[in-house]
This record gives sequence, structure tokens and C-alpha cells, in this order.
Amino acid sequence: MVKFCLPQKISKMILGLFFAFATLGLVISGVTVLPVIGFIVAVPFGLISFYFFRAHLNDQCELES
Repeated sequence: MVKFCLPQKISKMILGLFFAFATLGLVISGVTVLPVIGFIVAVPFGLISFYFFRAHLNDQCELES
């Protein structure tokens, strides 16, 4: 059962990290190059990143508490 959860966990982590790094890049560009546009675009990317880090896996992959 663990091997079925691994692709979900990897894809969730990759998407979360991608959007986190995109957010960081947009914030840096917002500070240096595009002050308003960089921050406006960075906020939705940050929210998407947060969503992927908090997204639940299917019921078989969730840890029971």
C-alpha cells in the first residue's frame, strides 16, 4: 500500500516546492524590478503553494490518528 502513496506524496511535494520557489522569485523581482506587479502575482502563487502543502492525499495514504 505504501508504494501507491509514494507518487502522490512526491507530486504533492514537487508542486508545493515549485510554487514556493516561484513565489520567492516573484517577491525578489517585486523588490528589485517590478514593485507592484511582482507582489500582486506572488500572493496567488503563495496561496497555491500553501494549498499543495496542505492538500490531503486519498484515504488510503492518510495517516490514522
